[in-house]
Amino acid sequence: MSLTTSIGWVPPSYGLTVIAEAASPDNTISVQVLLDGDGRAHYAVSRKGEAVIKPSRLGFILADQHQLERNFALVAAETTRFDETWEQPWGERRFSRNHYTQLHVRLKESAREGRSLNVTFRIYDKGLGFRYEFPEQGGLETVNIAEELTEFDMAEPATAWWIPAGEWSRYEYLYQKTPLSEVGQAHTPMTIRTQSGLYMAFHEAALVDYSAMWLRHVGGQKFKASLSPASTGPKVSRQAPFTTPWRTLQIAETAGGLVENDLILNLNEPNVLGDVSWVVPHKYIGIWWDMHIGLATWGAGDKHGATTERTKAYIDFAAEHGFRGVLIEGWNLGWDSDWFARGFDFDFCKAYPDFDLEAVAAYAREKGVRIVGHHETAGNIALYESQLEAALDLYARLGVDSVKTGYVADVGGVRARDDKGNIVYAWHDSQIMARHHLKVVAEAAKRKISINAHEPIKDTGLRRTYPNWVAREGARGMEYNGWGNPPNPPEHEINLVFTRLLSGPMDYTPGILSLEGNGQPLQSTLARQLALYVVLYSPIQMAADTMENLARYPEPLRFIADVPADWAETRVLNGEIGDFVTIARKDRHSDDWYIGAATDEEARTLEVVLDFLEDGRFYEAQIYRDADDTHYIGETRHNYVQETKRVRTGDRLTLKLAAGGGQVIRFTPHSVG
Repeated sequence: MSLTTSIGWVPPSYGLTVIAEAASPDNTISVQVLLDGDGRAHYAVSRKGEAVIKPSRLGFILADQHQLERNFALVAAETTRFDETWEQPWGERRFSRNHYTQLHVRLKESAREGRSLNVTFRIYDKGLGFRYEFPEQGGLETVNIAEELTEFDMAEPATAWWIPAGEWSRYEYLYQKTPLSEVGQAHTPMTIRTQSGLYMAFHEAALVDYSAMWLRHVGGQKFKASLSPASTGPKVSRQAPFTTPWRTLQIAETAGGLVENDLILNLNEPNVLGDVSWVVPHKYIGIWWDMHIGLATWGAGDKHGATTERTKAYIDFAAEHGFRGVLIEGWNLGWDSDWFARGFDFDFCKAYPDFDLEAVAAYAREKGVRIVGHHETAGNIALYESQLEAALDLYARLGVDSVKTGYVADVGGVRARDDKGNIVYAWHDSQIMARHHLKVVAEAAKRKISINAHEPIKDTGLRRTYPNWVAREGARGMEYNGWGNPPNPPEHEINLVFTRLLSGPMDYTPGILSLEGNGQPLQSTLARQLALYVVLYSPIQMAADTMENLARYPEPLRFIADVPADWAETRVLNGEIGDFVTIARKDRHSDDWYIGAATDEEARTLEVVLDFLEDGRFYEAQIYRDADDTHYIGETRHNYVQETKRVRTGDRLTLKLAAGGGQVIRFTPHSVG
């Protein structure tokens, strides 16, 4: 069938023919699959009859065969519908609806070897995902992929928020705001706002045994998938049959609509671990910020941070103030040599002489506190995997049920073993690392241990399949406020909400109540540090300052101890990328609601309607806000006001945010009637 005038944004000179098409359940989003005169496959996307993605190429460059990209003919196209509501064991909301139209297209070459390639689209009312399937077939038993030919040709100009891919510091960059046409090579999620005001985010879902996808600008408004490099040979090598990760596009009329979209999670497989009641959202403190501001060291010596005495003091503090966990970094041998990007000397089972792991674990149990384990690998996964099972067994025996892993190394500096046992160097988001992270998560699950990875591979929603993968870093975190040049500006956390956090939870580690790094101030007010516990989602949240600094602010500390880390519902009340955001969340274990708001370097007044509160009840609103004279620069950064108000559903509140500031409110119901 020839292309119809309903999608006439495809010029007739393209010579494209629609071979299959389908629409989302409410017909908002439509997808067409097309072939050109040479049998090259394309796809196109429209929303409400307007072009979103112009015809864009599909296919592969193989490392040991000719390209899999032309002479295709349609074998079959099948359309099905799916609708389910599933419960997250923990998350931003308790229930997620997975409602889509699926279009499964089977293609086969009409010449040469007659190889087959299938493409599946899942079309939602607020976006879509598509992936390739390599079916079992003769002549293509092993698929060695040099590159994808997947394209994303945007239909109109846009503004983009992005970080560079393929650079030395992995994902740890400040977000750039540029015209889409000026983007170079970007990590995903990449978020854009089109000229007509539509918000879109490009990412991927279910990254399993495959290299991560970057987006490379190839001219105009067109981008091409570029796979993270391999150390040698093809970027991906798999045995057929297999499917690739989903290439995803979230679409919304507001920036907040992107945050409220569960598409990434829904494109992952359901939980494979069974009962995961042992995965417990929580808050923790720890021996960490001390090192970033120069008060202590990871390695041995007079300033060693992870001593038995110091750790017991942190355990006492956690027990007194209601924190479940205490993170201990630098307890194990290996930090004294040139450990960065090497990790040759790490021993994940042996402690420094001034740290008694057995005694500390026993003391924590006595106090009702959990140790948060730590495995820094410096990117040496060859060494880490050789000790992995023993290290996890040790933690399991001692009652440690969550572990922070780390992969501090420059890009391309991961030291791994290939399939033949040879040492190779890999990228943090390569196929080798996709395999490694799932190996760690799976081994941890056998021992009922949760994983929080730093310097990780990016999040693609695998927490649905493996709910013990609770969080990760994967962006410029709080430590840059300790020593970064520059530190994170006020717009950074706002950018994170609409970019990095679209992929999943981030262990940003808020709660620096002192507002001081190593000789440099944080670009934040104190009220903003409290607001980040609601604004930035993670099922594990650290009160990251030293215990001495936390103790200086008893009321804010009490709020941090009380604020939940697990939610029944999440709503974005307002927001613009890089400017401001207000998010409301309902506690999963009570009827309390919370609002968190934050702004960039500009002071703002925001109005919110409390239409999320239950009708027929009044609530006490416990408010922490910037004072009238507060500013994130100077001596007034710590000035805040704590006050209470009585409110009901439908009331309007005016939130006054200082420059670089924030506000957080807890709504507690007090009566019915």
